[in-house]
Amino acid sequence: MKKIKLIFAAVFILMLSAGANAQSPTPDYFAGKWTVIVEGTPGGDSKMIVDLARKDGKLEGVVRDSMQVEISKISRVEETEKSLTLYFTAQGYDVNLVMDKKDEDHTTGNMMGMFDAKGERIKLFK
Repeated sequence: MKKIKLIFAAVFILMLSAGANAQSPTPDYFAGKWTVIVEGTPGGDSKMIVDLARKDGKLEGVVRDSMQVEISKISRVEETEKSLTLYFTAQGYDVNLVMDKKDEDHTTGNMMGMFDAKGERIKLFK
């Protein structure tokens, strides 16, 4: 009889711990600052900083140049589990930037479907 109670207790504890692990929050991959290099534009390779934060469940942010001067606010973000598309205005043109997850700190993608883009997470402390 003691063995049966012990088995039921072990199964119950195992089920509780599995449920707790299933509900642990996942890190927000795209939130943070990213250095993005867009290759082959008419003006040469372009370096920008994409600064994203999650507010009220949605990503929002700004695009800055390499000197940290704001180029544009991001007007819209389309997000999937492994990629996102940012919409903003630069030099009078409405543009979009696709960022696809490559690994923990790198993205690949394109701007306007024409120019290759590579991104790297900016880490505050290395």
